Amino acid sequence: MGLLSRKAACNTHGQDSSYFLGWEEYEKNPYDEKKNPNGIIQMGLAENQLSFDLMESWLAKNPEPAAFKRDGESVFRELALFQDYHGLPEFKKAMVDFMSEIRGNRVSFNPNNLVLTAGSTPANETLMFCLANPGEAFLLPAPYYPGFDRDLKWRTGVEIVPIQCSSSNNFQITESALEEAYKQAHKQNLKVKGVLITNPSNPLGTTTTREELNLLINFVDDKNIHIISDEIYSGTVFDSPEFVSITEILQERNLQDSDLSERVHIVYSLSKDLGLPGFRVGALYSNNEDVVSAATKMSSFGLPSSQTQYLLSQMLSDKKFTSNYLKENKIRLMKRHDMLVSGLKNSAGINCLESNAGLFCWVDMRHLLKSKTFEAEKDLWKRILFEAKLNISPGASCHCTEPGWFRMCFANMSEETLNLSITRIKDFVESFNTVSNVNRRQQRRLLRSPRMGLTKWVMRLSASVSHDSEPER
Repeated sequence: MGLLSRKAACNTHGQDSSYFLGWEEYEKNPYDEKKNPNGIIQMGLAENQLSFDLMESWLAKNPEPAAFKRDGESVFRELALFQDYHGLPEFKKAMVDFMSEIRGNRVSFNPNNLVLTAGSTPANETLMFCLANPGEAFLLPAPYYPGFDRDLKWRTGVEIVPIQCSSSNNFQITESALEEAYKQAHKQNLKVKGVLITNPSNPLGTTTTREELNLLINFVDDKNIHIISDEIYSGTVFDSPEFVSITEILQERNLQDSDLSERVHIVYSLSKDLGLPGFRVGALYSNNEDVVSAATKMSSFGLPSSQTQYLLSQMLSDKKFTSNYLKENKIRLMKRHDMLVSGLKNSAGINCLESNAGLFCWVDMRHLLKSKTFEAEKDLWKRILFEAKLNISPGASCHCTEPGWFRMCFANMSEETLNLSITRIKDFVESFNTVSNVNRRQQRRLLRSPRMGLTKWVMRLSASVSHDSEPER
């Protein structure tokens, strides 16, 4: 190991999180309807596969972009040659117009303030490099996306301090939680450089309210720090309340040209709204000229290909297509969301946090825990993974403070597979309850038995619990 750098040898990537470990188990035994019907179903992947047919239909009707042609003439050589890291102007224009369309054209964006990246992961990391030094901190509302522990911290050296949110108010951000996180950072001798939120939230599937956004604006203004709004799920809002971008709050408060506006930054990507994570198209948007300049230089290390930019610029410039796509995609997302929520409730007696966006549900399984501990949550997660054969993300991996919450994705599979997932959960809960009832009856019998000494009862009870908690592998 002495031949490697400290970065290569360190173990701070976060790969040992249960979020990633579940993926590893899935990859060993992936479900396939025909080839492996008893395999693990992937419900830990926030991927949108519901509207590929709409894009494929557009490609069939518009063959020139995919063939790298313009007005019948080939542009292959033009695209194949070197392009600077500012990106294709027509694509940046199409991107900011699409972002405005998602927001109901209530706000507009300047393409000169947009920096292209190979997905939202490098967009967030680039902002960390631009806004904070190693050892400085960003505050994040918890629960938050498990990948942030890798994306924000691993290479930058930036620290994360959770803003602890509670189910008592549906995990909304409060002033007291913000102030407490700020105090905790200072107790750890960490300089706070900003707040990062996901709006809509991953893993909650909820939109950030106007009240929360105004609270955040007041907070970062008072502390003289930055705020990053990761809005990669902005086009997945399928129910009320509607999505409100932080840029709208700045506009409503006439702050769009203020010093504060230069400390407000947005991350976006086509990975979720269009379901194109493999195309590696992301962006960061900032009114801060220094941030845009530095981020543009950094983008040379990871930029979408010119071919990808050309193809998508043609697709996103077709306003009839984008309008229809956004409308239809939301209808399909709502249908899938409702399938999962009603299926869990009616079949297994499991409730979900009320949500209106995203590709997942925040599922409440606290009643299935053997104790109100994260050890019990881990045990339940393992049983669901190995017995029900479902990979879901436990709340602990999202830094939730309350054991028993799980994220389940619903848009990365067919309806048939989602129904099978619900059936597997139903069967698991029925089996779980049966075993629990048997154990309770055994305990009552043992307590009533005059011949059963206390020591023997404890030994038998411990053995029963130990056997019951062992996952099938």
